[in-house]
Amino acid sequence: MDWLNGLTHARTTGTAGILVTIIEVRGHSPRDAGAKMFVSTDTTSGSIGGGNMEATVIHSARTMLADGQTSMVESEFGLNEHARVEYGTQCCGGTVRVLLEPIGSRPTVAIFGAGHVGRELARILSRTEVILHLADSRRGILDDALAATLGEGPAVVHLHTLPAPETLIATIPDDAHVLILTHDHAEDLMLCDAALRRGGFGGIGVIGSSAKWARFRKKLAAEGHGEPAIDSIQCPIGAPDLTGKHPAAIAISVAADLMRVFQKAAP
Repeated sequence: MDWLNGLTHARTTGTAGILVTIIEVRGHSPRDAGAKMFVSTDTTSGSIGGGNMEATVIHSARTMLADGQTSMVESEFGLNEHARVEYGTQCCGGTVRVLLEPIGSRPTVAIFGAGHVGRELARILSRTEVILHLADSRRGILDDALAATLGEGPAVVHLHTLPAPETLIATIPDDAHVLILTHDHAEDLMLCDAALRRGGFGGIGVIGSSAKWARFRKKLAAEGHGEPAIDSIQCPIGAPDLTGKHPAAIAISVAADLMRVFQKAAP
């Protein structure tokens, strides 16, 4: 797999990695300036020439990932028998300067319900650097026009028409942010139950009034969920200082609240 495929796969799945580029070559080198490779925690794609230089860069890149480093790093390698090496001698005779550029992971947001608010929220989030799942149990709700609109932004968008939308709960990654706003309160409750049983999410939110949430709390407790778990669900969703009942206003409020969460979580 070449570096571009590796980078594309990482951006599609939300995986962090390091893009490595040879930025200068003096003398002889296995690869010219501009050669690239992409390094994630468990895979590499592309090559900057192999040998000690590449092995050292891979180790450095994975150390950067483990440390959560977000700044670019430059390294210089002498490709001669006098250079200090850990992974074997390279005697091409040149000197190579390499740039290691962190590519951050994208947060994942799963919206359940493509009604008025869900569609508005999906439109806003599709304009941001997220992986977006939009699911609805109703056939025909996720149409081609919506798909085209959501595809215009930088987000990676996945649309799901699922008779049993709770099946998506099992497949989205840990730390995903789950937003529940379907057309059916019974479906909302089922998704809340499924999300709590799965656990490990970055956040769970459900749209609704205080009266709706009071009923949900009782029913979730009856299903065996403890109070701390139930308290982890946010209801109502959105920034408390941004109010309004128009679908776009609600969507803006929810998106703003999410952006604050993402900003706090950023290294």
